[in-house]
Amino acid sequence: MSFFFGKEGLPLESRDKAFVAAKAAQDKKAKDVIVLDLHGITTIADFFVICSGESTPQVKAIEEHVESKLAEHGAGLLRIEGLRYCNWVLMDYGDVIIHIFEDEMRAFYELEKLWIDARRIDPDSHTAL
Repeated sequence: MSFFFGKEGLPLESRDKAFVAAKAAQDKKAKDVIVLDLHGITTIADFFVICSGESTPQVKAIEEHVESKLAEHGAGLLRIEGLRYCNWVLMDYGDVIIHIFEDEMRAFYELEKLWIDARRIDPDSHTAL
């Protein structure tokens, strides 16, 4: 489990980080936001947040808002890919990886099927910080 420091100077755990990202995506009207718990399945991350937008500008707006909200909680972005075309943006926070797709790309890659063994968590079931 990785920790970043939240607003109160307390560590922001990977689960909380995932839910801050999910809530930020919802703020920008992202569609079908899901959180996948990858514990015990892979070591690449603890959680995936997957969502989609209807257009390139919406995908970009979601990405910017997610990055801003996580930065408010002290979470540093390690790497970002896909900004050139914004049809699939991948944001790597180490223990949390955020995938923001345009609808067609999400349907094509079907990450949810690839990670079918991961536990799905409803983003609305957790109170984001």
